[in-house]
Amino acid sequence: MDETLNQYYRSLGLSENVYTFCQSVEKDLEPRFKEFDRVAEYNQLKVIKAMQEHKVSDYHFADSTGYGYNDSGRDTLEAVYASVFHTEDALVRPHITCGTHALTIALSGNLRPGDELLSPVGKPYDTMEGIIGIRPQKGSLAEYGITYRQVDLLPDGGFDYEGIRQAVNEKTKLVTIQRSKGYQPRKTLSVKRIGELISFIKSIKPDVICMVDNCYGEFVEVAEPSDVGADLCVGSLIKNPGGGLAPIGGYIAGKKEYVENAAFRLTAPGLGKEVGATLGVNRSFFQGLFLSPQVVNGALKGAVFAASIYEKLGFECVPNATESRHDIIQAVVFHQPEHVIEFCKGIQAAAPVDSHVTPEPWAMPGYDCDVIMAAGAFISGSSIELSADAPIKPPFTVYFQGGLTWYHAKFGIMMSLQKLSDAGLVKI
Repeated sequence: MDETLNQYYRSLGLSENVYTFCQSVEKDLEPRFKEFDRVAEYNQLKVIKAMQEHKVSDYHFADSTGYGYNDSGRDTLEAVYASVFHTEDALVRPHITCGTHALTIALSGNLRPGDELLSPVGKPYDTMEGIIGIRPQKGSLAEYGITYRQVDLLPDGGFDYEGIRQAVNEKTKLVTIQRSKGYQPRKTLSVKRIGELISFIKSIKPDVICMVDNCYGEFVEVAEPSDVGADLCVGSLIKNPGGGLAPIGGYIAGKKEYVENAAFRLTAPGLGKEVGATLGVNRSFFQGLFLSPQVVNGALKGAVFAASIYEKLGFECVPNATESRHDIIQAVVFHQPEHVIEFCKGIQAAAPVDSHVTPEPWAMPGYDCDVIMAAGAFISGSSIELSADAPIKPPFTVYFQGGLTWYHAKFGIMMSLQKLSDAGLVKI
């Protein structure tokens, strides 16, 4: 069987050298993979229990049109999300176009002119700069008189508790905590660390709203930020919780008052969650959530596999191959744009969709430099599917994530290495 597998990989463009090297790396990771399997099993049971508690039935998969009044599938799905995240309420809608949109709705719904937004973990993800007003943009929070303050992490990645204490003031209404690293070299925050940060902030100002950008973090651990004090958890359905089946959408889970405020911003004051036709996506949303723990499991294995390979070749990886995992993203620091581009070419070449396409850097909306993205996905822009992206600027770090199956994630990493090898940029 091993020889047959070897031959099949060879037929897909992998050299004997790359195949042998990667197989040896995979074998060493077997104990780590078993740990991921146990977390996935727990989260799978958590999702099943929530679906059973709310008596999910086939009629919940029916579509609704127009105003969407009395869409029992939509309402049941939101109840399931609230149970999974252990929150009072949830807003889960196809009308939320992406993670950035979900965050914008949560912020705009819960902040008013004169309020201040605080980020105690440094600069947020690039696309949030225009939303907040760090980068001038029409319709930003800044245009509505909402100020912003941030406290950077310490050089060792720790929280600047004294700086946070000084930053919290009478205007501080909402604290936003980005769990994942985004395009920053820092470590992703564990649920435990998020809980410690929230506890500290609440000790200073108990009524402040603590919101966590949970993108890429769902089902990576057995707990979610809402289990450790987060008032709101926000994410995208074309990332982890959509399981690769959700064609669009986002979620906001948390305290009922804050979720309701977000719903009024999504639709209209006085309408909120009562309207919003689902147009036939309920089945995909339910089934994607059901599959999500196992899909995330495969993505985690792919991330550790990538770190193990590229560390052995001398590149810095964040997190490294042995660190605990708190999201599905793997960063590899190449320091050269050519490495980044060839890596992305490999990910694209391994895709089931558009494998014949060559990714190139371009000026994507919402970013301050050219960005390259490799994503041969069934759902456009779905980063729970095998994908990689990078801003074309120093230190030329590529961010790899996803893979609906472990085997696809594995193949993508092997192809990235093959492209780098073919270009003479690495030696195995």
